Amino acid sequence: MLKTIFVVDDSDTNLATAEEALEQHYTVMTLPSAAKMFVLLEKIKPELILLDIEMPEMNGFEALQRLKSNDVYMKIPVIFLTGSNDAAIKAQGFEMGVVDFITKPFSPSVLQNRVREVTEGCQ
Repeated sequence: MLKTIFVVDDSDTNLATAEEALEQHYTVMTLPSAAKMFVLLEKIKPELILLDIEMPEMNGFEALQRLKSNDVYMKIPVIFLTGSNDAAIKAQGFEMGVVDFITKPFSPSVLQNRVREVTEGCQ
């Protein structure tokens, strides 16, 4: 059975790129907002969440804080997707519990390798 990955990003292009890069090895669920992610989390618990930082309504840091404060979701690994190379943003993300960052625009091979590294540790 394939592991499930949530990709949460308000960019259709990023969602399509991630899905195309990962769909051969994972069940990929693309979601355009953190709010939709939390609705789906009530039904499905993924092995990994790829979470955009800059989104309207609820940004990645707010979503991460909500995930980490919930006993059911707190252990789901999260990789932040970001267009920023700001060291302070990365420091804050790691402090809050993300396992990695992937810089956008991301290449399919980088995405595949980072996802594989995290999901192989989730067996």
